[in-house]
Parts: sequence; structure tokens; C-alpha cells
Amino acid sequence: MIAQRAIVHLADDAPAFSPEMLSRMATAAETAVDCIRGLHESGSNLVLEALRGSEDFVEWEHYPHDDVRDAVTHAQFFLHAHAPDDRDRPDYAHFHAFMGAAGMPPGVHPAELDCYSSRSAEDSAAISHLVAISMTPTGMPERLFTTNRWVTAETWYRASDVIAMLDGFAVGGKRPLDRWITSMMVLFRPQIERLLHERDAAVDRWRAAYPGTDVFEDRRLEITSAMDISLEAHIAWLDARLESGA
Repeated sequence: MIAQRAIVHLADDAPAFSPEMLSRMATAAETAVDCIRGLHESGSNLVLEALRGSEDFVEWEHYPHDDVRDAVTHAQFFLHAHAPDDRDRPDYAHFHAFMGAAGMPPGVHPAELDCYSSRSAEDSAAISHLVAISMTPTGMPERLFTTNRWVTAETWYRASDVIAMLDGFAVGGKRPLDRWITSMMVLFRPQIERLLHERDAAVDRWRAAYPGTDVFEDRRLEITSAMDISLEAHIAWLDARLESGA
């Protein structure tokens, strides 16, 4: 059950970004569009690529079954779908993106939480959930969201530390799916950063509203922040920023 969801939007008065960051986002946009276009031209899409080699699309299963893991960067992702009665809104399927402990930048540490035993940053199992990307049946991204700790059994890191991990997320495979999800972390960086801060704020509000409750294990709080997205609209926003030099 999802008891609270914060829907946020990238405002028109979003802060200025460096020319370097805008250039990286523009390159990522080209990559994302090229990957989607190439798959569509071949009769496929991003969801079908994740399901390649699987006979059936089974709810809750990971696709691919052992996840996609980059041995160099320690980035990780998979696709799955929830049961229809366990969705707060239409959601055909979604990708979960993670960073493994070995790929985290120096200086980040698991949050000090009294309510559960946090793994150390040296623990190979201490993954951090970065963001989830909800997909349409035709394989287009439609929403970004973050989750409570219990959803992915992650080690909890504060938003600032998770944001520091984003630059290291890269899947080195040459498949369109690998290149696409890598580019999405750059293209939608402003939204992901904001969602992570909203995630922490939602957890803090929940803790204040339900004192004595282990907020990170409370099944009533599943989605901690969410944002509808449009690839076309975001690229238009980016083009306007590039033209204005903002």
C-alpha cells in the first residue's frame, strides 16, 4: 500500500546549470533518442529488450533474471512489474537503478539510523537505490520515482551522498538498453536530484507523523517521491536553456 507520494515538477525557474552540464545533458538526449529510435525501427523497444530471452513476463521477477551489472563501475539495474492490485497508478513496468558499494565515490557513508543495522560502505552488498523509471507498454519513459528502504532492501544513504553517486552510474555495454539507461541518469539529472531531496523530506515527515515507528520498514510508505516526465518536453526545455545560455 502506498500511503504518501510527493509529486514534483521541474519548475520553469529551475536553477542555472553550467555550460558543461548542459552540454552533457544534450549529448545524453541524443543518445537516449537514438537508442529508442533504433529499437523502434527494428520492431523492438526498451521493455522488450529487457525481456529478451524470456518466454513470459512474470510479475515481480527481475529482467534480466540476474540483473545487469557493470563489473567496472558497479552500476546495476533491472526491469520488473508489480501485480495490478499493488500499483498506486497505471505502471506497466519500471527499471530500478542502483550503485554498488565498490562504485561509490570516496567520502560517502551509510546514514546512521537507529532503527536498523546499516551495512558498511565496504560491504559488497551495500547497494544504494538511485531512482526508478516507469515505462509505458510501448517502451517509453513516463515517470521517475524513489522508494522507501524496505522496497529494495538497500542500504540507506542520505540524498547528498546518493547524488554524489550519479556521476559514476554507467553501464558499459553497447546494447541500446545499456546506453539508454546510462544517458537517462545524465539527461534527467535535475529531476533525479530533486526527487532524492524530496525522498528524504518525505521520510522525515513520516517519522514526525508516526513517532516510534520504524519509518524505513513501514509498508504504508512505499513511494517517497515521484515525477511524471516527458522525453519530448524535457528536450524542449533543454534546447531552450542551451539557446539562452542559462
